[in-house]
Amino acid sequence: MKKQVLFIHSAGPQGPNQGSRGLIAHLQEQLGEVYHILSPGMPDPDYIPWKTQIANEIKAWDGEVLLIGHSLGGSVLLKYLSEEDCQLTVSGLFLIAAPYWEKDDDWRSEDFRLPDSFATMLPRISSLYLYHSRHDPVVPFANAQHYAKQLPQAVTREYEGDDHYFCEGLPELVDDIKRL
Repeated sequence: MKKQVLFIHSAGPQGPNQGSRGLIAHLQEQLGEVYHILSPGMPDPDYIPWKTQIANEIKAWDGEVLLIGHSLGGSVLLKYLSEEDCQLTVSGLFLIAAPYWEKDDDWRSEDFRLPDSFATMLPRISSLYLYHSRHDPVVPFANAQHYAKQLPQAVTREYEGDDHYFCEGLPELVDDIKRL
C-alpha cells in the first residue's frame, strides 16, 4: 500500500516552474512509487476556502498521512490542525518556509493568525519538521524561529541560502520522510 502524502502548496500561481511545482515534482521523483503525493489546487488565498479544501481532501483519506505545507500552505495546515477536529493519524508534519502570522508586524493577517495556544490544540503528530532558509526573501527566517519556540518538539533544518521555493528540491525533506 502506498504511503499517503498531502502537500498544500504556497500562495500564488502554481503553473509550470511556478510556486511549489518544482518542489512537488522533485519530491515525487525522489520518493518514488511507494508514496502517493496529492497536491490539490488551492483557491485564492483566503483562509475559509483553503480550510474547506483541506477538510474535503482529508475526508477522503484513511489511515496514517504525511502532511507537507509550503509557505502559506504550512501556516494554513497548522491553523487547520489546531482549530478543527481532525480524525487523521498524522505520522509527519513538514513545514517549509511557513509564515508566522502575528498581530503587530508585517506578517499580520487575522484570517491566518494562529490562536495563542495553538501548539496545545494540535492533534498528536509523531514527527514535526521545520525547513527554512536563513536569508529567505519572501518569508523572513524569524518566522521559523517563532515556530521553533512554540513547537520545541520540532526538528528545525536551517539553510544558509536565500531559497524560498526549493525548486531544485530539498534532499533533507526526502530523507526525513523516508525515515518515518
